[in-house]
Amino acid sequence: MTILIKNANEVITLKNNVRGPRTKEQMQEIAIVENGSVLIEEDRIVAVGALEQLEVDFPELVKKATTMDASGKVVMPGLVDCHTHLVHGGTREEEFNMRLNGSTYMEIMNAGGGIHATTKRTRETSFDDLYEKTKKHLDIFLKHGVTTVEAKSGYGLDWETEKKQLEVVKKLQATHDMDVISTFMGAHAVPRDYKGREDEFVDVLIHEMLPKVAELELAEFNDVFCEKGVFTPEQSERILEAGKDLGLTPKIHADEIEPYKGAELAAEVGAISAEHLLVASDEGIQKMAEAGTIAVLLPGTAFFLRAPFARGRLMIDGGVPVAISTDFNPGSSPTMSLPFIMNLACMHMGMTLEEVLTATTINAAYAVNRGEQIGSLEVDKKADVIILDVANYKQLQYFYGMNHTNTVIKNGQVVVQNGILLKEQ
Repeated sequence: MTILIKNANEVITLKNNVRGPRTKEQMQEIAIVENGSVLIEEDRIVAVGALEQLEVDFPELVKKATTMDASGKVVMPGLVDCHTHLVHGGTREEEFNMRLNGSTYMEIMNAGGGIHATTKRTRETSFDDLYEKTKKHLDIFLKHGVTTVEAKSGYGLDWETEKKQLEVVKKLQATHDMDVISTFMGAHAVPRDYKGREDEFVDVLIHEMLPKVAELELAEFNDVFCEKGVFTPEQSERILEAGKDLGLTPKIHADEIEPYKGAELAAEVGAISAEHLLVASDEGIQKMAEAGTIAVLLPGTAFFLRAPFARGRLMIDGGVPVAISTDFNPGSSPTMSLPFIMNLACMHMGMTLEEVLTATTINAAYAVNRGEQIGSLEVDKKADVIILDVANYKQLQYFYGMNHTNTVIKNGQVVVQNGILLKEQ
């Protein structure tokens, strides 16, 4: 299929000469083509520029293309949500009410709620029911302009349930229009029956679960919750290094609730990203900048838990490449609206309108090792493109709490048009 998107008020290309995630002032450079057009052939971008030039350079393609008039609209790369806990059983609205009445996240978790509550429900939910529920989540993400999503396991804490979650992701990657990237997170919490025997569970992860994940090719990344009362930095390092030996790229939930040297560990083990970082130390931030570790910031979690927000402005100014994500999960960020998360990053983390666009496209793509394929509108990259019902990119955050997505093109195919999903996934 050949598609010509023409006459957009703005085409936000995110194109520049930098290879790798953007830092500092590079995050401001979103490379706008005014009154621009995008030419797509099959699943690739052929050209971006003025319509008149495209007609000269590619007359035959332009002539046969299905034309989409984007007059008065903004065109940009599909959004990348690089940190979610997509596959899970049940919901936890009762905990939301408990927090409103004064309970803390760790108090709820220690009382049997939190991750343990979702683990119980995920264990009890069949593969088919998990698949259908997760498919609906992906449909909502897609209608909000997200074309690639990362999905972590971690609500099993035993092999059979972790495997079930990862296989749901694998099936969805094969059947859904969305690209779904898999992360193993068996180290999301210590199971209750291993309380006081935490190192034994670490051994189970290292010697039993991780080798099976690698053998069955169920994940690309390996994540761990490095937090006081969960996994220590020493235990986290063992788990991440074991995953590296098996070909799994390390990620780390770091410094979310208490400073715990998670950011420092991310830099030391060569993690592709450190995530949360609400209370990361100055030293940890500096080490991440030196190592090129991407900070995946999750303002929705701070918002929902009424916690201090991560120091996004400080990180960007300090040279850390920053991405942002929903952290969609049933306990601390039950939202599938990445556009709303972008607004939170502007309002509460000191990020600019341009920086949040970079953070949800090209930097988020690099956080899941896809930056050479997606995240910007450049020749030969995948044709993941969205058309937005706004006159300019500044209106995206000005009109907050709304879904401005009109059209979604995924791999060169129109999958959402006029805000409506075109087919049953």
